[in-house]
Amino acid sequence: MRLVIATCQVDYAGRLTAHLPPATRLILVKSDGSVSIHNDDRAYKPLNWMSPPCTLREGVNEEGTPEWVVTGKDGDTLRILLTEVVHDSSHELGVDPGLQKDGVEKHLQELLADHPASLAEGLSLVRREYPTAIGPVDLLCRDHAGASVAVEVKRRGEIDGVEQLTRYLDLLNRDPLLSPVRGIFAAQEIKPQARVLATDRGISCVVVDYDALRGMDDPTARLF
Repeated sequence: MRLVIATCQVDYAGRLTAHLPPATRLILVKSDGSVSIHNDDRAYKPLNWMSPPCTLREGVNEEGTPEWVVTGKDGDTLRILLTEVVHDSSHELGVDPGLQKDGVEKHLQELLADHPASLAEGLSLVRREYPTAIGPVDLLCRDHAGASVAVEVKRRGEIDGVEQLTRYLDLLNRDPLLSPVRGIFAAQEIKPQARVLATDRGISCVVVDYDALRGMDDPTARLF
């Protein structure tokens, strides 16, 4: 990410036109190519921006003043005239794991530990947060036949969650006291790509109704 604090004038031309007169602002240039201009209020919303895919060309205007021209996929342009640059730095942020609402996810794990049979008939809990060399498995259970079952719990089930459970299963299946161990991927929502990957690896997917587990979903209050 590139952070530029500068006195700048911004002009947008596209389906409509917009103008920001000269003032000191923050310009963010992200690795996805997006460019956004912020002032010192509003929690998150930029004054103007160009969404990816777009291209940024840095140059100077006829007066020799630095000028950026950001061009969008539909040909719309964002012209940024920088009359004074106060700060210009670039930072490598790496891959972001995304927002995780730990309170909800932790509570979901606790509820499933109390009601493991909601994941599969006959399932019983052995231990919550079962320790391994690469981190704790959310739930270690046994099915009606006594076989081990590792459960990974997520609010939103994505590919990285399936990969995480795969690593746990590989490790747990090396333990002769637990092997064979199968996996269940449990989440409030499971992305199609994650479901395909899980199925390919022999992992069961279970969509969890959080409200029902909390006892908030009263069947007698339903019309149907």
